[in-house]
Amino acid sequence: MADIHPVGTHRKIGSLLVHPLALGGNVFGWTADEKQSFAVLDAYAEAGGNFIDTADVYSAWVPGNEGGESETIIGNWLAARGNRDEIVVATKVGNGVPTYRGLAKNVIRADVEASLRRLRTDCIDLYYTHVDDESVPVEEIITTLNELVEEGKVREIGASNITADRLDKSLTYSDAAGLAKYVAIQPHYSLVSRDTYEGELAKVSAAHGLAAIPYFALASGFLTGKYRPGTKVDSARAGSAAVHLESERGLRVLTALDEVAAAHDAELATVALAWLAAQPTVATPLASARTVDQLPPLLAVADLKLTEAELARLTEASA
Repeated sequence: MADIHPVGTHRKIGSLLVHPLALGGNVFGWTADEKQSFAVLDAYAEAGGNFIDTADVYSAWVPGNEGGESETIIGNWLAARGNRDEIVVATKVGNGVPTYRGLAKNVIRADVEASLRRLRTDCIDLYYTHVDDESVPVEEIITTLNELVEEGKVREIGASNITADRLDKSLTYSDAAGLAKYVAIQPHYSLVSRDTYEGELAKVSAAHGLAAIPYFALASGFLTGKYRPGTKVDSARAGSAAVHLESERGLRVLTALDEVAAAHDAELATVALAWLAAQPTVATPLASARTVDQLPPLLAVADLKLTEAELARLTEASA
């Protein structure tokens, strides 16, 4: 069972000990080139961060990219800094370019080798199924992932973008067969996207002791507070973030974040992440930084503890 209780300032996810902020690598090779990415990674590590999240598909959506650019940059950084043993690396399978799409055994086996090469390592610390493939029985998926664990190519396994039913079946099969079991789930979850995790998916996660590492934790930047009515933000994610300005909930959440942030002299992003970190099953939120200047408010989540009244205020505003 995953233990998400704090160990000092860190959290346990299966056998892994991780920083309270997981650093997203989706921007590496997209809005941050290798030099910028190295600067962000250096600053994160210097601040005590050790949990880096990426995927085989990052960032295939960029013209000229093939996917794997983020893994390559992270692998180059690990090799250049000689700090592989100090960093917990998470990557994913199943949502890649056509060659590596789906979760059939041959796809997983080929994709893990490609990720290992790009990351320049012999073992992935946390390996997620990125998008569930319902055409493949959970028994085949779990058995294949278990082989990777037994071979030492993967330490722990997790799931993302999966239904509660398929997750429960996967976990139940692992228990019954005595095979490797998901210890983590990476759901879409934030103050403006609660029903994407809360409910049956969260119940299954809690029942099996999974640690949640939510993605889109800052709603593509909306929860940083830089998107306001009448403002224009030059960002690759502006469209995804600004949509929340059109909803009453989005505006309510901004108002509540402003109030709580002012009480702590904190950034809105820090408060949004602190609310998330306080939710049941959540071990550490996931957020990315394109520049070093964007990191401090994210890292500050490790030191911000909201009161019960503040948590309730944010929960009510985001209902």
